[in-house]
Amino acid sequence: MRGLISIFAGLAMVAFAGHAYAQSARKMAEHGDWATYSYQAQSGRVCYVLTVPKPKSMQPANVDHGQMFFFVSQRPGQAVSFEPQFIAGYALREGSKVSVTVGNKKFSMFTKGKSAWVENAAEEPQLIAAMKGGSDMQVQATSGRGTKTSYSFSLKGITAALDSISGCK
Repeated sequence: MRGLISIFAGLAMVAFAGHAYAQSARKMAEHGDWATYSYQAQSGRVCYVLTVPKPKSMQPANVDHGQMFFFVSQRPGQAVSFEPQFIAGYALREGSKVSVTVGNKKFSMFTKGKSAWVENAAEEPQLIAAMKGGSDMQVQATSGRGTKTSYSFSLKGITAALDSISGCK
């Protein structure tokens, strides 16, 4: 899993930030299956943690999923604290929802392009708490072509990774 995180991190940073300066992201550490990064944006320092789906968990197996990521970012200059984001390797169906399940807790994310964010921002801390207390996270999405997809993400190391970026300034 660690190798996959390292391979995709540079590409993910570009997808995540969408800005020219994003390529200056610096890997800070690895915590289990999660890696931490930071970069300097115009609005201040941005820190984030990311992971990729567990190997062989991408379903259906017979389609090209592209590169998938789950992020949690800290952007103090924009007053953003621990914002979860799912990034698909394909365009998500316009107007669709992404479902995130950790244990018996389920969260809904709205979509735009290849990304999804927690529909009710007030639930972001609840998702983060569930992630910290869980071992796996299931994500279900619908592609722009209507294909139902699912992924499993390991939560090993998420608490340490989030703790390491809590002081991002």
